[in-house]
Amino acid sequence: MTSPETLLATLTPLLAAESRAEAAAAGIEPGDLEQAVWLRLLERLRADRAPERPADWLRRAVRAEARRARRTSGRERPYHEENPPDADPEAHGSPEGSALTAERRRTLRAAVTRTPGRCPRLLDAMLDPADPTYREIAGTLGISQGSLGPMRSRCLGCLRRMLAAEVPAPGRRGRVRGTDR
Repeated sequence: MTSPETLLATLTPLLAAESRAEAAAAGIEPGDLEQAVWLRLLERLRADRAPERPADWLRRAVRAEARRARRTSGRERPYHEENPPDADPEAHGSPEGSALTAERRRTLRAAVTRTPGRCPRLLDAMLDPADPTYREIAGTLGISQGSLGPMRSRCLGCLRRMLAAEVPAPGRRGRVRGTDR
């Protein structure tokens, strides 16, 4: 069996090249793709299932992660408000606009506190009005800067799923009338 250090040194250039080649079509950053594949390899090594042909396994893993990213991005849709507060200049000073903005913030903060693991601390750091850099957030959380992107992605995905269940999609409400009024 090849040592992890040898495997790492051998596969790093290949993984970088494969990730750069697949990332654009998948709509993902090459670094995020690399992180996901390294994670899969570490999981295999932890389970004592080292790949027999590491280079071939790595190519398949990169393509599988790229396909997963494409599928995920195809299902995720941005939430577009019917009347965003920034669209109406009068809403900024109105009590209704202020109340709606405050309610959105409360809903978001409440959902952040219910996220699992280290997600609440990460999302709180990302929502900080001081707008800290990745390096500052990683230092605050005591994690490597390279693992911050995948962790952020997982936390935002969890938060997105939680909010999708709580926030109604924009659209018509009530009964839809026919054309014969």
